[in-house]
Amino acid sequence: MTGKAVTEVSTTQDLIDAVRWNDDGLVPAIAQDARSGRVLMMAWMNPESLQLTAREGRAVYWSRSRGKLWRKGESSGHEQRICEIRLDCDGDTLLLLVEQRGGIACHTGRTSCFYRVLEQGQWRVNQPVIKNPDDIYE
Repeated sequence: MTGKAVTEVSTTQDLIDAVRWNDDGLVPAIAQDARSGRVLMMAWMNPESLQLTAREGRAVYWSRSRGKLWRKGESSGHEQRICEIRLDCDGDTLLLLVEQRGGIACHTGRTSCFYRVLEQGQWRVNQPVIKNPDDIYE
């Protein structure tokens, strides 16, 4: 068979059109450490942030609370370098395989935003704070 595969993306528009955006024009993006496989965080992307992420090689998200683009690490220094971007089978969730600079992905100063585990009906913190958020966001 010659030509490109049906699932191959060849243009910026193909990149955007392949995604099933929600009613707000967003898609969830899960950041996962490329080496360890640990899930670091979940954030939202809009078409522009996805394009910028693909072009710049670093994670750019859409901040719903601030209503603007957010380059991960712009204020903390904890940038996420992109190793690979994946789209799930339904086209409605992105997976970013990243190199997490500084080892901290969460604004609480932890390695991962998923630092609470449900045990016997209670949430228990299972990760220490690596760096005080007050020191990160001076």
